[in-house]
Amino acid sequence: MLTKVNSCAVVGLDGVLIEVEVDRGEGQPGVVIVGLPDTAVQESRERVRSAIRNSGGKVPHGRITINLAPADIRKAGPTYDLPIAIGVLIASGQVLADLHDALVVGELSLDGDVRHTPGIISMMSMAAEQGLRRAFVPAEDVREAALIHGVDVYPVSSLAAFVDHLRGDMSISPVDGDFAAYAMPEDTALTDFADIKGQEHVKRGLEVAAAGGHNLLMSGPPGSGKTLLARSMPGILPPMSLEESLEVTRIYSVRGMLPPETPLVRQRPFRAPHHTTSHAGLVGGGTHPRPGEISLAHRGVLFLDELPEFNLQTLEVLRQPLEDHKVTIARASGSIQFPANLSLIAAMNPCPCGFYGDPVRECRCSPLQIARYQKRISGPLLDRIDIHLEVPRIEYEQLADRRPGEKSAEVRSRVEAARAIQEKRYHGTGRYTNADMGPREVQRYVQLDTQGEQLIRMAVRQLNLSARAYHRVLKLSRTIADLAASDAVLPGHVAEALQYRPKQTET
Repeated sequence: MLTKVNSCAVVGLDGVLIEVEVDRGEGQPGVVIVGLPDTAVQESRERVRSAIRNSGGKVPHGRITINLAPADIRKAGPTYDLPIAIGVLIASGQVLADLHDALVVGELSLDGDVRHTPGIISMMSMAAEQGLRRAFVPAEDVREAALIHGVDVYPVSSLAAFVDHLRGDMSISPVDGDFAAYAMPEDTALTDFADIKGQEHVKRGLEVAAAGGHNLLMSGPPGSGKTLLARSMPGILPPMSLEESLEVTRIYSVRGMLPPETPLVRQRPFRAPHHTTSHAGLVGGGTHPRPGEISLAHRGVLFLDELPEFNLQTLEVLRQPLEDHKVTIARASGSIQFPANLSLIAAMNPCPCGFYGDPVRECRCSPLQIARYQKRISGPLLDRIDIHLEVPRIEYEQLADRRPGEKSAEVRSRVEAARAIQEKRYHGTGRYTNADMGPREVQRYVQLDTQGEQLIRMAVRQLNLSARAYHRVLKLSRTIADLAASDAVLPGHVAEALQYRPKQTET
């Protein structure tokens, strides 16, 4: 007897419909799995056999052939345990059920319990697109699955419970997705702006970066507060929209980093990988490509501390994602794209010892060492960073000042107002922030008066700005104008944007 059960593979971030075909025939007893299965799928034979036996079923005699179609897609992971098991039971006549309109996914333990499966939200999106009406998923993943509407979601705790449901001995009720239950959590920022003494110009730069989604680089001696300032960034970022939350949730689900108690990511990501992170760890990749730190920071912040200490080749791969807001991983079988629309916040020392230009401590580095250290970051990468800030040593008077500073919540209100202006401006265009603007949008939304034109013309000539840097200055000017609730980009906004360019000559 031949039976078919619908399951799903995740390729990149997208779900692909997989038909699990189970055929019970005559011949030498055994189970054969075909259709490009990896080791974990091959091992499902033993898990399924034990799960059926320990759930009160019988492992049928004879030859069982299992085909995972289409055969040209690599099948990985234990996702197919539950559909294979129920297919075997249907093919052997132990269960009578019609599952043509249902998606079945889940890993089985040896006693028949159904375990967590990563990538559920991608699988549910595929089910909705393919017109499937039901989905049987691990009970642990049911809240995540219910985020996608249009498909009835049934929580399956064990193979035995699933069999009882199909036989009609026990009913499993579908669940509904309730987005109200996933309200914004409490503020999880590690640092409040009010707790940081001094560095007001850096706080202003962070505010501009948060308002427009811009990239920022801080340079200063050790102990000046660069890391503390960067870790205060989550406290001034606006909350994500539901659409953004679903995008981020899909990435974390595929990576298996979504806790069961957090089915929907509501806080903007803040990723801070160590400088020893590998190329694949930062960008993504592997035999079966998975998102890296760049994609895990999608719609949030990627913080790279001690920027020159990162491997040069690893840093250079940032150039394309910062420009295109996506990561493309090419393999012989094809290419996969992961989203990477993020703000890069980086910090570095001015030299190996960290005290070049410091008024108190003398730098011990030679000019050659300083030049070699600073050249670890290429000109094209620096050109993609909108805001360059020097973070000086904090004086005692500033540290001892007990007057309260401006709270992160107050800064966040201004950032939210600026983001609201941008949301209205770019509604329906696929853009979210000023940093997303292309040349056409820059030409349309950044109109300068005569004085502003003269200012930017002089800057291009004196600072030797590249075409990319020129457009980034204009985008930054638009964000500064939005923070001031100004429809027009005034000369003062352009002047502030130019102050954020690096002091050395552009490369």
